[in-house]
Amino acid sequence: MTSQTIIGIMGPSHHVPEPEQQLAQALGKAIAQQGWVLLTGGRPVGIMAAASRGAASVEGTVLGILPDDQGSQVASGVTIPIVTGMGSARNVINVLSSHGIIACGLGLGTVSEIALALKAQKPLVIMPNNPLAQDFFESLAPGQFYMTDEINRCIQYLASALGQNV
Repeated sequence: MTSQTIIGIMGPSHHVPEPEQQLAQALGKAIAQQGWVLLTGGRPVGIMAAASRGAASVEGTVLGILPDDQGSQVASGVTIPIVTGMGSARNVINVLSSHGIIACGLGLGTVSEIALALKAQKPLVIMPNNPLAQDFFESLAPGQFYMTDEINRCIQYLASALGQNV
């Protein structure tokens, strides 16, 4: 039995600029079109909601790893909500359950997920291009991530890193 490829999109939940929300929605759609399962933080805000909408727009499967213990706040595109009651500690689940990670935008939680992905040596793409973030993470983990503004390059990088064809 082969398991499905799970790609996590991590990003901020608040104060997300419209271009980053549009990027997340397009990324969610591209992940679903690749036949991959999307994993997000599951909540109906920010990058996680936008990515979930994108995947759902093409009938993709979306795992939502929720921070609370009720599961009452779920993004509309989530098809499989996972209730954890773990708050931000769920970031470890998000990273370790994903075969590849896309960080879309930066927030404190996203930075923690980037660090966890680097530590776990998961294929990681940081979007959009951010010279400050590139310098910072390159100083900590040289050559362990890819940064781009282009969705096609992101998908190609992840497919290659996972030994798959696009």
